[in-house]
Amino acid sequence: MKYKLLIGLVAAIFLLGIAGSMAVLLSRPSDKAEIVSDGVVVRTVDLSSAPDEIFEIEYEGRTNTVEISGGRIRVKDAECPDHTCMHMGWLKGSGTPIVCLPNHLVIRFAETDVDAVAG
Repeated sequence: MKYKLLIGLVAAIFLLGIAGSMAVLLSRPSDKAEIVSDGVVVRTVDLSSAPDEIFEIEYEGRTNTVEISGGRIRVKDAECPDHTCMHMGWLKGSGTPIVCLPNHLVIRFAETDVDAVAG
């Protein structure tokens, strides 16, 4: 009887841990996205309130067309050889940024200050 209770308790803690991990991995770390060109943050966008728009970021004569729509952000078009940044789709909550190596462009969620959130 004791072992059944202990096994049930351990299983419940394990399942809660898995559920919590999934929630963290799938959630969006921030409502703010940073657009970084050649290592410099050129624009910060609050996706929760940003209007839909399309704009270009230029690097050495080549451009990336960035789209903000419905609280999401992506690279819509790019003047680069492989278009990997376009194939990455919309920035997701997994923490993986959108990267265009040839054009030195990174679109990522802005880091949140843990102390400010906890405080």
